[in-house]
Parts: sequence; structure tokens; C-alpha cells
Amino acid sequence: MDKVIIDEATMSRSLARIAHEIIEHNADVDTIYLVGIKRRGVPIAKVIGENIEKFSDIKVELGEIDITFYRDDLSEKYVEPHLNDSVINFDVNDKAIVLVDDVLYTGRTVRAAMDALMSLGRPKSIQFAVMIDRGHRELPISANYVGKNIPTSREEFISVRVAEIDGVNEVAIMAKA
Repeated sequence: MDKVIIDEATMSRSLARIAHEIIEHNADVDTIYLVGIKRRGVPIAKVIGENIEKFSDIKVELGEIDITFYRDDLSEKYVEPHLNDSVINFDVNDKAIVLVDDVLYTGRTVRAAMDALMSLGRPKSIQFAVMIDRGHRELPISANYVGKNIPTSREEFISVRVAEIDGVNEVAIMAKA
């Protein structure tokens, strides 16, 4: 049984706040480069990008990164991994890149995303925005921008739902099956 803990309005406000924080931190740039981690990081990055453009005169470039072959648990999770192509239509060299994802848990997903991004070039810096930080890090990684910190037990699961994929924008918590 899942319990909705963040509704659409609250999620929208959180993503607007993240956009404002990114603008403040990157006020000296003409273009912000957002890269969504597939799957749910992509639509979240799009919303943040739309908010940045609405709130500022800063242009936003959007990219999508697939981390499948950069995961350190590839053999455990996938018998035959399915590769979703990365789409980054800009040069990452010397750019301040903001990676975007739905949930920060162990840190392994964002580490894989950084490896995938570094395989494309050498960014000036990498920042990280996430809708939910649930704790339980296994790697020394933290987010620069967080929608909401939700401490959880390892027996719980956080589901960030986005309209583009799930038909609704909300966050739910549930017991693992």
C-alpha cells in the first residue's frame, strides 16, 4: 500500500524552488546545461528548465543521459541490459552541468551518471539536483539542490511519479514487497 506524501502542487513548488536555486548559483552564466538521468530525471529536468527560462533571462540546454552500462551493479540487475540512448546535443567540455534525477539513495546512480558524462568530455563542473533525498548513502555523494529530504528505512521505497511517464505528478512512499 502506498501513501502519497507529496502532491502535484507541492512537487511543482519544490521544482520551482530548485530552479530559483540553480539560477542564483549560476547567475554569472548565459546558459544552464541540464542533463536528466533516464528515466524520471528527464521530465523533472524539463520542468526545472522551463521554470529557469520563465524566472530568468538564462537560456537552458537540455540533455538526457543513459547510465545503463556505467552501473556498478549491472551484472546483478540485468541479464540483458536495455540501453536507452543518451541525447546530449551540446559539447560538455568546460560547461557547468546540472545532473537531474528523481531520488538520491545510495549515490550509485549519480556516480554512474558522472562517469557517463565524463566519457563525453570534461565539464568545468558538475552539480546535482534531485527531487527526493532519502538518505542511506553508500558513496560520499550529496545533492546541490534538493526538493525534499525524506528520511526512510531500507524497507521502504520512494516512488516519484511524473505525468510524462506515470500520468500524475506526485511522490509516494511504500513498503518494499
